[in-house]
Amino acid sequence: MITKQDKYQYRKERSRKKLLRSGTTVPRLSVYRSHKHIYAQVVDDIKGSTIAFASSLDKSLKGKLTSTKNISASKTVGELVAKRALEKGVKEVIFDRGGRLYHGRVKAIADAARAAGLKF
Repeated sequence: MITKQDKYQYRKERSRKKLLRSGTTVPRLSVYRSHKHIYAQVVDDIKGSTIAFASSLDKSLKGKLTSTKNISASKTVGELVAKRALEKGVKEVIFDRGGRLYHGRVKAIADAARAAGLKF
């Protein structure tokens, strides 16, 4: 029997292979969601470097967030990572949800980044 963790692992590997197989030169917006926090980074896979990073642990968000694990915190992190990426000159990204389903906090980051000016 396939466990829930195995399904997540298969989904993560499948989505990662699809992103790498496409062979695009566009950076990716990678999202990681833990139980307490949410993290987002714009990664250039060709150079192997992180262009922009934001999380719910960010010092600039210290007093602004009431909770670090809800949708409003995810929206704030999405806006922040988009702002930092645009400052570095990145206008277009590929969204990498890391095997997570596209709803809730993951969707909130994507919507906020789009609203802030990033193109997916």
